[in-house]
Amino acid sequence: MTITVYPARKIITMNPMQPEATHVAVKDGRILAVGDLERVAAWGAYALDDRFADKVLLPGFVEGHCHLKEGSMWDWVYLGWFDRRDPQGKVWPGLSSMDAVVARLAEVDAQMAAAGKPADEPLIAWGFDPIYFGAERMTVEHLARIGTQRPIVIAHANGHLMNVNAAMLKLAGITRDTDVEGVVKLEGSGEPAGELQEPAAMFLVLRKIGHAGLLAPMTEAGVRSFARLASLQGVTTATDLVNKLGDQDCAVLEATLADDAVGIRLLPAFQAFQGSHAAPAGAEHVQALAQRNTDKLRYGLVKLMLDGSIQGYSARLRWPGHYNGAPNGIWVTAPAQYEADFEVYHRAGLTIHTHTNGDEASLAAIDAIERVLARAPRADHRHTLQHGQMIDAPMFRRMAALGLSVNLFTNHLWYWGDQHYEMTMGPDRAMRIDACASALAAGVPLAIHSDAPVTPLGPLHVAWCAVNRVTPKGRVLGARERLTVMQALHAITLGAAWTLKLDAEVGSIECGKRADFCVLEDDPLAIDPMKLKDVRVWGTVFGGRVHAAALA
Repeated sequence: MTITVYPARKIITMNPMQPEATHVAVKDGRILAVGDLERVAAWGAYALDDRFADKVLLPGFVEGHCHLKEGSMWDWVYLGWFDRRDPQGKVWPGLSSMDAVVARLAEVDAQMAAAGKPADEPLIAWGFDPIYFGAERMTVEHLARIGTQRPIVIAHANGHLMNVNAAMLKLAGITRDTDVEGVVKLEGSGEPAGELQEPAAMFLVLRKIGHAGLLAPMTEAGVRSFARLASLQGVTTATDLVNKLGDQDCAVLEATLADDAVGIRLLPAFQAFQGSHAAPAGAEHVQALAQRNTDKLRYGLVKLMLDGSIQGYSARLRWPGHYNGAPNGIWVTAPAQYEADFEVYHRAGLTIHTHTNGDEASLAAIDAIERVLARAPRADHRHTLQHGQMIDAPMFRRMAALGLSVNLFTNHLWYWGDQHYEMTMGPDRAMRIDACASALAAGVPLAIHSDAPVTPLGPLHVAWCAVNRVTPKGRVLGARERLTVMQALHAITLGAAWTLKLDAEVGSIECGKRADFCVLEDDPLAIDPMKLKDVRVWGTVFGGRVHAAALA
């Protein structure tokens, strides 16, 4: 193939041995040379493509913890607190009261009735987050005000909880006698409140309707929508960090990614919790799928899960517990079972990403992994703790000794920082949430992420949170835990690539790597760090091919 040379106003390579350049040469979808024009032209005849001459190139962003449902959640009704833009560019206004949430649901219910939708067709919504409403929790009584016999299912923003109305409780067979952890009961009457916490409780609903939330079946349209949104945000490599990887899901992924017009590399992580498979069978399943890997689709990651959501009060916290006195959360996987399952997948040579939010869960993971590694040492395993909101310096030091990486959910600082300060953790612990600087000081490889659709896909916003650590009320949560802009950019490029064992292929602009670029209108190293989230993304280059430009 012809050599194509792209000049740019600046190329930020993320290669510390050559941090900046002005030209990059691409051949066969890979980076041939980086430097000035004389250096890249030394390879011979080339075609000059100057469309990026006034722009800034970075490596394509790597989103190490998100979900493909970011692309298709918009098939349902959005109920979030913050304004949010859908993949087509429409901004949906946030809802700032429980009355506003009920009113939007009532409006959609009326539209469904007017369109002749059967009364038993569920109304599904997502993005709801009651922590912004103080102590008020949604119950069946709120939803009864809609006055419908239609089942209503509301997935929370965090993906760990849902609310349903009385019609859905009846359809799911949930009564006061249902003895499943996570089925919340009303005080006094003991009747189900309509709030369901974590997978075991939510499964009672999902087995009846088959879809809602992050674990809904994938569709080709949803994957394509995700890929478009990723290009708009500068992302060229992303995870789907919980996927059952059944035959239908794999068929959708493989068929969609076979299209060259879909400019994204995806790494789906096998859901290895809540009885999806016995661990030995699960390990064999993932190993077999990995034989079908392509450049754009990489099987081989495993997702384990210990606790739930801090703002959903289903995370496991060490003493002194929740600041507002709420009871401790739920073990999605019992620690002993987690250790046994982890060892099976570890011995199979797979890379394990573990969900831990509360510090009790993070400590349980570290303890278990330490014992497994003592029994079965393995070099360069790249096992990673995901979210890790409350990991402190002593835990990071232990993680470094074990070769563990961390992928911190820094968007929590903005979206829930004030709530953690005032309600869940209290001031002291909230000041060290998402302790990025402590992780680096301990020598732990660091990535940061959005967990889209829990928060919007957008690595520059994630980086902005890590650099500034501000909340909507203007608090700075732990100035000493701030990253520099360059450190934050590393965490959304090479840092994230490291956790996925892709750092030899992506994450920096160097000879031999994939020609994946994020194209920016502005230089993130030359602006006020408080404006980092507002840097304009022009689009992406994936494997040497320009795939999309940002919406106007």
